[in-house]
Amino acid sequence: MNDVPIIETRARLRTWLAIGYVLFIVYASLSPFTGWREQGLNFAEVLEMPLRLTYTAFDATLNLLSYLPFGLLVGSVLLARFGAVTSVIFGLCSGVLLSASMEYLQMYLPSRTSSNMDLLSNSAGTLAGALLAASMASQSRLIAKLTYWRSGLFHHGKDADFGLALLALWIFGQINPSLPMLGNVFIGEVARQPFVKLPPAPFNYWESGTVTLNLLMLGALMLTVLRVRRNAASTLLAILSAVALAKFFAAALLLKSWALLLWINSEAVVGMLVGMLLLLAILRLPRTAAFVFGTTAALIYIAIVNFVLDSSTFSAATSVYHWHYGHLLNYNGLAQTIASLFPFLLLLHLWRARKV
Repeated sequence: MNDVPIIETRARLRTWLAIGYVLFIVYASLSPFTGWREQGLNFAEVLEMPLRLTYTAFDATLNLLSYLPFGLLVGSVLLARFGAVTSVIFGLCSGVLLSASMEYLQMYLPSRTSSNMDLLSNSAGTLAGALLAASMASQSRLIAKLTYWRSGLFHHGKDADFGLALLALWIFGQINPSLPMLGNVFIGEVARQPFVKLPPAPFNYWESGTVTLNLLMLGALMLTVLRVRRNAASTLLAILSAVALAKFFAAALLLKSWALLLWINSEAVVGMLVGMLLLLAILRLPRTAAFVFGTTAALIYIAIVNFVLDSSTFSAATSVYHWHYGHLLNYNGLAQTIASLFPFLLLLHLWRARKV
């Protein structure tokens, strides 16, 4: 009796995630979205250019890995309606169409370069992801275990699916190692003068407050998707631990040695401790009061971030990386955009889920 709503929930969540990832690809491919103009290029000429003209193995690998999750998500969505072969073919076609559209539009951006190798590597990544989705779908025992785990921990329905997609978006933005843990201000002065001894900076209570508010917003989100409210604190700790671990590995891989631990500071630690204590208190409140508390936290966060804090531009963070590729600048900008949009999307989610 419950199989149909569970299947619908799985398909809906995959669709939300796939749409979100398409938006990520569009952002990464077309940012900074300025300077559009005709450059006298013809897309057919781009496709006919010699392969590997201005290409590296790093570019090919990064493009393949960037489109692999897209193929995985789209393939998973298609598998809910079609067979494995049809899903892989349609998934590949969608990846080719999306990549070709991005390469075509990049011809009108002087800061970007259209490439036939981009199209090939992106298509290869989509195909790999679609094949992976088809392979995973055949593992019925694994799917059954994941479905059982998801059903026991989270609610079903449109609002819960949107909330889980919003949680995935938040995690994606937080993994950026140039963004302080649960913060919104990018590394600024220390990035510009890494080897200059700066005077000790006073404790920034506003930044610490935004960390606390960010944690409370995340806690309010967890209360809307979890079946058992008392699991909110432990689930939140697990998520924060996973994000911190991912940040550390990303920093070790991408950042210069002196910047390895810039993402954790005293403001973040104090803010998280205060936030966890407040969250434990919220768990004792009635559901309606908890929703009001989460909405208030989101509104205060928006006010502080936009009218009090002087955030560094995300482009300044590129100096802490030991790889200087435009992809990093795009990701920094995307992470900053996610941090800015998250409270607004959370307010929308809390409004929709208030009567559930």
